[in-house]
Amino acid sequence: MKTGTIENRNSFLENVAAKLGRSRRSSGVAKPDWQTNPQWDVYRNSSQEGLADVLKKQCLLIHTQYIETDAAGLSEKVLHVINDYGAKSAVIPKDSRFGALGDYMALWKENGISVHEWNHKLGDENITACERADIGIAFSDLTLAESGTVVQFSSRDKGRSIHLLPKTYLCIVPLSTLVPRLTQAAEHIRNLLKNGEHLASCADFITGPSNSADIELNLIVGVHGPIKASYIVVTDL
Repeated sequence: MKTGTIENRNSFLENVAAKLGRSRRSSGVAKPDWQTNPQWDVYRNSSQEGLADVLKKQCLLIHTQYIETDAAGLSEKVLHVINDYGAKSAVIPKDSRFGALGDYMALWKENGISVHEWNHKLGDENITACERADIGIAFSDLTLAESGTVVQFSSRDKGRSIHLLPKTYLCIVPLSTLVPRLTQAAEHIRNLLKNGEHLASCADFITGPSNSADIELNLIVGVHGPIKASYIVVTDL
């Protein structure tokens, strides 16, 4: 993994110390040992099922439909959401986890639904397909229970346009991806870096459908991007 180059560090730190009216400290500096760590304590002892309950309640606040199923019922639930949204065209990433849906391509075709699978070799054709799609469907990589946020790591096989451009959005959430909040998600990303693992060039944090509010805080849902969103939590994935 390549690392960046830090330039002008010494002059910057010396300038900061001067503004503080003291000389620069080069030793004896340690990270404080805080007595309270609320960022770690929230939902610390929650089970995955408990986090799912937190997510379910949060979905009511972010205007997102919450559905729960097991792997055996996943394909049926996905098709139900597609039909409920009246979608006839879908875009999906190239993701091996779609194998959990069985022969979904044939099933969707039988129901008159066309599918575009992201293919990096097609370039901008993928973005055009997303712009025209009725629904974008993807699996969550991480899921923040507290805020109802799904995290998507983009790659050449999983373009971020899938989550942002279609009219509606469906995210399949394996129970195993649930973490309490942003703190744990940041730790996960940090550990990827520490272990030298590949890290996506873009990580999208998506909280329900698109929202906008004016200066008077009048919330409008679906101004830009998906106007509706659903999460399907799969209890045994």
